[in-house]
Amino acid sequence: MFLPHHQIDYEALCSLSPPTGIQGLVSFLREQLPQKWQDVYSATTSHATNIVRYEFRTFTYLFDQYSGLEAMGDVPFDQTIQDRVVGVLGTSAPARRARTGRRRSWGDPPEELVGSERDKGHFMAHAIGGGLEVNVFSQERDLNRGWSAQGRTYREMERYCYTHPGTFCFTCPVYEDGTAVPRWLEFGLVREDGSLWVEVFDN
Repeated sequence: MFLPHHQIDYEALCSLSPPTGIQGLVSFLREQLPQKWQDVYSATTSHATNIVRYEFRTFTYLFDQYSGLEAMGDVPFDQTIQDRVVGVLGTSAPARRARTGRRRSWGDPPEELVGSERDKGHFMAHAIGGGLEVNVFSQERDLNRGWSAQGRTYREMERYCYTHPGTFCFTCPVYEDGTAVPRWLEFGLVREDGSLWVEVFDN
């Protein structure tokens, strides 16, 4: 069951956007979401945070680099707390051609985490321009592969972003502990007609 105090009311937030069409809504969300995510994350995280931002192609990643605080001696070393993504937002774009000349396409099989029922999922699918490294996380296999009811919806949303390049989309992981494995995933996008589509998935 999703915990309500973790969740942002995206519909209510969008209602505050000036009536300037889809581009105005996207600009509003680009401005508002990072701070909203940071506020909720900091309020629901028991350890000190060190949130940094970086860009990869068409996406902006917010990342809690707790290890940076440990390295500076600002906090004690704690093996139960991991660096992790706070949120990602941007626009879908075709994946760049790999050095081998092979372009990763929609439906390529995901990588498995050996010895578990989980996959190496991507906060933003590689096929829509998401990167590697911090973009990769431990994802429930049925969700990642579209095998469950939630998984089919998740894949449908990713597919929409893939078949509509330039779609504004975002994801916000929600954590139950100090690890980098989300308990839930919020995933949202703005459709071509300007409507908002947001879902929450168990992970």
